[in-house]
Parts: sequence; C-alpha cells; structure tokens
Amino acid sequence: MEKTDILSLTLDECRSLAVEMGEKKFRGEQLYSWMQKGTPLSEMNNLPKAFRERIEEECDYRLPEIVKKQVSQKDGTVKYLMRMIDGECVESVFMRYEHGNTVCVSCQAGCRMGCRFCASTLRGRARDLTAGEIFGQIAVIGRDTGERVGGIVMMGIGEPLDNYDNTVKFLRLVSAEAGLNIGLRHISVSTCGLIPGIKRLSKEGLPVTLSISLHASNDERRSSLMPVNNKYPIEPLLAACREYFEKTGRRVSFEYTLISGENDSERDAKDLSGLLKKGIKGPCHINLIMLNRVDETGFEAPDRKGAERFCRLLEENGMNATIRRRLGSDIDASCGQLRLNNMENQSQKAVK
Repeated sequence: MEKTDILSLTLDECRSLAVEMGEKKFRGEQLYSWMQKGTPLSEMNNLPKAFRERIEEECDYRLPEIVKKQVSQKDGTVKYLMRMIDGECVESVFMRYEHGNTVCVSCQAGCRMGCRFCASTLRGRARDLTAGEIFGQIAVIGRDTGERVGGIVMMGIGEPLDNYDNTVKFLRLVSAEAGLNIGLRHISVSTCGLIPGIKRLSKEGLPVTLSISLHASNDERRSSLMPVNNKYPIEPLLAACREYFEKTGRRVSFEYTLISGENDSERDAKDLSGLLKKGIKGPCHINLIMLNRVDETGFEAPDRKGAERFCRLLEENGMNATIRRRLGSDIDASCGQLRLNNMENQSQKAVK
C-alpha cells in the first residue's frame, strides 16, 4: 500500500490526517506549520510522540537532504545538491537579488527532453518529483539560510509541464496563504514548449510567468538543438503563447541561450526579432542567457561583447531584451552539472 506523501498535503488535508489518526484538528495544523519550515519529524516537539511515530510508520515525509552545498564567493549564490527519499539527487539554487531572495527548483530527477546544450538531460529522466519534493527544496533552503524566499523559478532539472499534475499542485502549495504564501506573480515556470501543457496551464487560474526556452529563430535550427521542436514547432508554440497571454494577462518571457557559432549572429538577432513581432503580436521579453559550458556538449558561449551586441540589435529592432545576470559563476553553475558529477563519482566508487 502506497504511503501518504505528507509534504504534498494542504492544510485541510493535514487536519484530516490528524483526525484519521485519532488526534484533534489542531495537531494537523501544527504538523503543517512545522513542514513549511523544513523541520525534521524528530524536532516537531509539540506533537505527541505517538502521533509522530504513527506518521513515521504510515506516511512518507519526503523532506530532501542536503548532500552538497556550494557558496559563491562573488555574490553569495548557494547551489545545493539534494538527495530524495529513494537516493535520487536534484539541484536547487538560492539567489539573492535587491528585490529579495529567489530559489530555482528542480521538478524531475533528470530530464528526457534531450536539449543538446544541457547537462540535465545527459543521463535521461529517472523519475518525476512529487509536489512535496519540489516544495521541500524551498523549505529546506529556507531553514538552511534562515532567510525568507520571495520568488521561485522552475528552471532547475526537469521539464515542469512533463510533470504537469505535480507542478500545478506545487504551485498551489507554495502560494497557499496559510503556508509560505509566495505570490504567484513572483513565480516563473519554464518549459521547452510542450503545447498541451501550456494550454492547460492557461486555464488553471494560476497567474505565473510563462518562460519559453526558445534558443533559435527557426524550426531547422531549433530542432537541431531541441528535439521537442520536431513535435511542437515554433509557429503553433507561439500561438499557444498568445493564448496564454489572452487568458492570463501575463507577459510571456522567452529564454534564449547564446551559443557561439550556433545562434548568436547578427542575422539570428534580426530573425528572432521578426519572429516574435509576428508570432506574439503583444508584449514579451527576451531573456538572453550566456551558455554555461558543459564539457560533454562541446558548445561554447560567445564573449560578453558579442552578447551585448546581440542584445543591442534586439532592442534596435523594437524588442524588450536583457542579458541574465550570471550568478554563481565561480561554482558549478550549469544546470545539472552538480548532479552529473555526483552520479559519475558514485559510478566510479561502485566500480572500485
């Protein structure tokens, strides 16, 4: 019989769990409050011992464990490798900005989307994370740093819309008034372009920012970098983005990773501007990302001057564009690299 993942429970569900176990509703409220803080079950000292023992026996408390922690000496960014209850590891990043703290979370252990420049997909997808496991990354980081998290980006390992139900439940959990109460408008969900998921998300009543991983201005180039484009090409993808804006009123953001010799020419900048002007017909933002080098891919980033030139060309063609600030450049900044290194180390130990 499958155990209840209590970190995925709402406040009302925690109350019901307590009653089912012969406790008063307020015990469920206490349990919920502790979990929001990332507190281990053994430290929930106002809960009766018998209640805690029964929870431990009958439920799964899928609170991630910090395996490794890298702290940038340049800007204080913290990158975490976290181990899930079954041993699978994911990455999370704590970032400090002037407007507050943001956490980048993973939604899957690995990824099956196959983007050629990304470390997250090199070993494929092991499994989806539960809503509680996604939420747990934020709770654990809040406890570790002692600082409030005010923003979330679902841009870590995995494709959020490939784990749709858990992603949506996580969004409801993390924005609950009784819990962390993080505003949905301070949450960004990144997708490589799974059109059915985009359309479903537009109807959920969750006004999050939709971020599209675009990375190319035409289908031929995008398909060579991102296999998902063979199934969901650019034109219908942009139509889904227009629909998202119409239903939510939220401006769509486009992520564009600059890869030297692949998509960073003057022609690419002009084509990208024309594509979005014609395809979106409304407000959008282009978030330029300097590629973090991954040895296994062979791709390189352009120099900073090249990136600034590309951004300037977009602006001259009427686009709203910025170059993403490179936080944590002195640590394993590439998404999936820390997990990949850990997997390789474990494989080497097993061979020995």
